Amino acid sequence: MKTLLRMKTSLQESVQNMLNEQMTMEAHSSAVYLGMSSWCHEQGLIKTGEYFKKQSAEEREHMLRIFDYMIDMGGRAISPTVSDVQNDFTDLKSLLELYLEMEIKITESFNKMTGACIKVNDFQTVKFFEWFLNEQIEEEDNARRTLEIYELIGTELDGLFKIDHQIGELAGA
Repeated sequence: MKTLLRMKTSLQESVQNMLNEQMTMEAHSSAVYLGMSSWCHEQGLIKTGEYFKKQSAEEREHMLRIFDYMIDMGGRAISPTVSDVQNDFTDLKSLLELYLEMEIKITESFNKMTGACIKVNDFQTVKFFEWFLNEQIEEEDNARRTLEIYELIGTELDGLFKIDHQIGELAGA
């Protein structure tokens, strides 16, 4: 039952729908990154596994930041359902490529939502998105860097060991 207090919100329904969809995207990323962490640990890539465990936690924090904003604004935040979580990967390179692709999709989503909020004059949400847009610069950079490390070091001899340690340094692991 909605009370009068909860019925009054400046968040338009279209914006609430976008925010709930974004929470689902963040939750899915968190779950996939946890799957990446597990796969890396299975392969003996412990530091890379810890890196993705940290990334998983960050994505959950992003989801909760959106959740809190919606609640604070009197909106209806819907707990996301997560499905189709990839847990198996062919090799480290394909895992890192997927990681970059996912971060780019998140950036594109925030750009799209920001544009939609500008069109409906929801400048409070646009301002809220600024933190995420700045965060995505770092997220994409880190994802690109993991692939650069992979490409620069290669997998010959002890390459995976070196890659593991270099990626671990990105997270302070």
